[in-house]
Amino acid sequence: MARKTKQQALETRQHILDVALRLFSQQGVSSTSLADIAKAAGVTRGAIYWHFKNKSDLFSEIWQLSEFSIADLETEYRAKFPDDPLSVLREILVYILEATVIDERRRLLMEIIFHKCEFVGEMAEVQLVQRGLCLESYDRIEFTLNECMRARLLPVNLLTRRAAILMRGYISGLVENWLFAPESFNLKNEARDYVAILLEMFQFCPTLRAVSPAV
Repeated sequence: MARKTKQQALETRQHILDVALRLFSQQGVSSTSLADIAKAAGVTRGAIYWHFKNKSDLFSEIWQLSEFSIADLETEYRAKFPDDPLSVLREILVYILEATVIDERRRLLMEIIFHKCEFVGEMAEVQLVQRGLCLESYDRIEFTLNECMRARLLPVNLLTRRAAILMRGYISGLVENWLFAPESFNLKNEARDYVAILLEMFQFCPTLRAVSPAV
């Protein structure tokens, strides 16, 4: 009986997250209250507060679920491409772009982040957390780039921090611009080409190379 109750609680939690994601996308985060979410989900406000402290906590949970899916994907690709970190990186970036088009959950989340969320009031707390995650993401990207350099798949004097900043800005920019005007370019069909351009920049751009000190 306890097991069934726990399963029901997990299902209710996921249902609340799904409904919140849809409402945030439709109405914007600031215009959506927990009462709105409770009504649309067919639960009481008490049920919302049982699972989440407040709206920013609920939104952070939605964001983290997206990050977890990328981490799982990295594990899968590392098994598929052993000793080839550049292929792992390439496939993850392609996935992020393609999933923005074909994965409704991810597309809605990206729409909210880029176009439907004001980080003010109670949401300011979320912004602080995400700034920390942003810095962590630079570290994770640099770690992978260093793996590629050790495997001689990227130049050994690549400026990894600069490359990490460029990568995050490049991918985020593609996603944001496609969400704003999906008819302007075919993100799904061209995703692999855009990623190839980015990685070619890392391989051949002299401005991304550390200059050896003069002897």
